[in-house]
Amino acid sequence: MSAAVTYWCEMAWLPPGEAVESVAIEVEGRRLGEIRPGVPAPPGAVRLAGLTLPGMANCHSHAFHRALRGHTQTERGSFWTWRRQMYGVAAALDPDAYLTLATAAFAEMSLAGITCVGEFHYLHHGPGGVPYADQNAMGHALVEAARRAGLRMALIDTCYLTGGIGDALQGTQLRFGDGDADRWAVRAEDLAAAYEGAEDVEIGAAIHSVRAVPPEQMHVPVEFAHRHAGPLHAHVSEQRAENDACVEAYAATPVQVLHEHGALGPRSTAVHATHLSDVDVALLGGSTTYVCMCPTTERDLADGIGPARRLLDAGAPITLGSDSHAVVDLFEEARAVELDERLATGERGHWRAAELLHAATAAGHASLGFPDAGCLVPGAWADLVSVRLDSVRTAGATRGSAAEAVVFAAAAADVHSVVSGGRRVVTDGRHVLGDVGGLLRDAVALVRD
Repeated sequence: MSAAVTYWCEMAWLPPGEAVESVAIEVEGRRLGEIRPGVPAPPGAVRLAGLTLPGMANCHSHAFHRALRGHTQTERGSFWTWRRQMYGVAAALDPDAYLTLATAAFAEMSLAGITCVGEFHYLHHGPGGVPYADQNAMGHALVEAARRAGLRMALIDTCYLTGGIGDALQGTQLRFGDGDADRWAVRAEDLAAAYEGAEDVEIGAAIHSVRAVPPEQMHVPVEFAHRHAGPLHAHVSEQRAENDACVEAYAATPVQVLHEHGALGPRSTAVHATHLSDVDVALLGGSTTYVCMCPTTERDLADGIGPARRLLDAGAPITLGSDSHAVVDLFEEARAVELDERLATGERGHWRAAELLHAATAAGHASLGFPDAGCLVPGAWADLVSVRLDSVRTAGATRGSAAEAVVFAAAAADVHSVVSGGRRVVTDGRHVLGDVGGLLRDAVALVRD
C-alpha cells in the first residue's frame, strides 16, 4: 500500500452538501482517511485550490464514438444518418486500435474530473461477427484503457441480437451480436470471471434496447445482473420511432416491456428515457430505477428533452453521461438538465446545484456498482476533483455560491487536479499520460484515415 498523503483544500464539498473552507483530507492507499474541516494547512500537505469535489461518474459512454466528434456535424441529417457514420468507425476497430482510442478518450474524461466510467460495450467481435481468439478481447482493451487513464470502470457488457424489431443483424452490426442471449451469457460469464475480485472493475449487463433484444430473451441479461449483483442498463425511448415500433409490435412502450420482463429495479438504469408516458414515469420511479440523462448527446441528435424532474420526484434517481462524447464535460451535462427544462417549460428553478452535483457524483457511482464512491467521507474511494474558482468562468465565486458557479458556469477546463483511487492522475491541468490532445488526434486518425 502506498504511503498516506494529506491534501489541504481551500474549499471542499462535504456532506450533507455544502462548501466548507480549509479542509484537510488524509488519503490512505485507495481510500479516504480522516477529514478535518476548518484547519490550517498541515505541514507537507498538498494544497488544492478552488473547490474540491468527489470524483464524478460518467454513467453512459461509448468510447469509440469519440472518433465522431466534429465529423458528424459536416452534414445535415437525423439520428439514423449519424448512426451510419458511427457504424463506419466501428468497422475500423480491432483490439489494438480500440485500446489506443479508448485510452485517449478516457484520459480526456479524467482531465474533466471523471473518476469512474460506465462503458456500454457492444463492439464485441471481429469483422463479420467472427469472434477473436479471446472472445472478450475488445472488453479487455477497454478495461486496460481505463486503468491507463486512471479511471474505475463498470463494463456494461451489452446483449445485442437484432438490428430492429424482427430484423436480423447485418453489416457492421454482426460485430455486436452473439447469436442469442444464451451465447451472450457464456461470453459475459467468462468476462466476469476474468475480473472477479478486482476492486476497480465492475462487470454489468445491458439490454441494448427493445429494438435489439427480443422480449423472450431479456431474462438472460436480467438474470446475469442479479447473479453478479451488478448493474443492468438499457437504452430506453431515445427516439419516438423506437416507441412507435415497440407499441406496434408488443402493444406496450419500451418501459412497459422492460418492466414486464423484470428489467427495472434499484440496480437498473434506463438511459435517455426521453419520450415517456405518465405510466412509464410511474414504473421507473416506483421501481427506483436510475435514469441516465445525456443532454449533450440528446440535443446533438435532436432526440428531445426528457422529464428529469418528474422522474426524480417519482422516485427514479438521476445520473449523467456523455454518451457519444460530442462533449466530455459533466458540468455541461449537469446544467443542461436544468437549462433544457427551462426551455421546455418556460420556468426556472427545477434543480438546485446540490442536486445536480449529487447526480454527477454519488448517484452516478452507485448506479455503476460503486456505492462507496462519490462522497468525501472516511473509507470512501479516494477521489478528489479540484475546480478553479479564479478562471474567467468562475472568478467572483464565494463559499456561498461556489457550487452554483461550478455547476452553472465552470467547464471541464477548470479542473486542475484529479486524484482517482488515491493516484494523482491530473496535476495543474496536465494528465500523467502527457499530451492528451495529441493522443486523441493520433487515435482518431488511426480509425478514420
